[in-house]
Amino acid sequence: MKLAVIETGGKQYFVSEGKRIQIEKLPRKAGERFSFDKVLMVADGDTVSVGKPYYSAKVTAELIEQKRLPKVVIRKYHSKTRYRKVKGHRQPVSIVKILEIK
Repeated sequence: MKLAVIETGGKQYFVSEGKRIQIEKLPRKAGERFSFDKVLMVADGDTVSVGKPYYSAKVTAELIEQKRLPKVVIRKYHSKTRYRKVKGHRQPVSIVKILEIK
């Protein structure tokens, strides 16, 4: 079983073939295939290859869907001044299925 560590959206993800991961939003359409070039590590059985900083491998993936996470509510409050603010945020994310690690 091949394993890899990829970097996308300023974060690192530990992936394997067939795994679905949730990453920062990518500017792509659902069903589109693409590859991650920033591969930090690849493991195949007992062999582990680490890049300095990147390893010359590609991880092929398919975009399953784009969605938004549940709302996070931010509240600000100052006592004795009638100061109250409420703001919400929904983070957009992409659901990706890892197809192949080369």
